[in-house]
This record gives sequence, structure tokens and C-alpha cells, in this order.
Amino acid sequence: MGDTWVYLRECLSCGHVGCWDSSKNKHATKHFHATTHPIVQPIEPGEDWKWCYIDQTFL
Repeated sequence: MGDTWVYLRECLSCGHVGCWDSSKNKHATKHFHATTHPIVQPIEPGEDWKWCYIDQTFL
């Protein structure tokens, strides 16, 4: 798409990697809506948290 990937997130259900919501395409959130896989984590070094789309909270 020619865009820069920003803040990549990995789906813990299937391993899909997509841009977070601070990116204009929001591929990680689009993946959740398409699959209902609920939890992602960052793949950037030094970040150790998870996000649950269903509960809208950090884990």
C-alpha cells in the first residue's frame, strides 16, 4: 500500500501481524473484526503487554 508500518501487533491466536490504530490502515483491528481473534501483543523490543479487543483493556 506504500505506507509506513507503525506499531506492529501480533495476533496471539494465529500470528497475523498488522499495524496498530495509530497507523491509518489499522490492520490489526481490521483483523480482529474479520476473525474475532481477541488478543494482540506488540512486536517492538521492550514492550511487554497485551491488548484485548473484547474487553477493550490492556492485559
